[in-house]
Amino acid sequence: MLTEREIETMAAFLTVEEVARILRLKRSTAYEYVRQGIIPCVRLGSFIRIPKARLVEWKKADRQEDGGGMANF
Repeated sequence: MLTEREIETMAAFLTVEEVARILRLKRSTAYEYVRQGIIPCVRLGSFIRIPKARLVEWKKADRQEDGGGMANF
């Protein structure tokens, strides 16, 4: 998994593929999580983007809780 510092140097909005790589998910699983609302996203026409700030918040919260996981994204 990427470090917080590496994530913070990325663009403000990430693609589903980038988030899948960061979270070590299959691409199809990441898209399914977006569809279910587990991974928050912004839709710009046909483009799907994930706010990097939400990813960083989730990563910090996951460290603070035992068994945090995707439900807390």
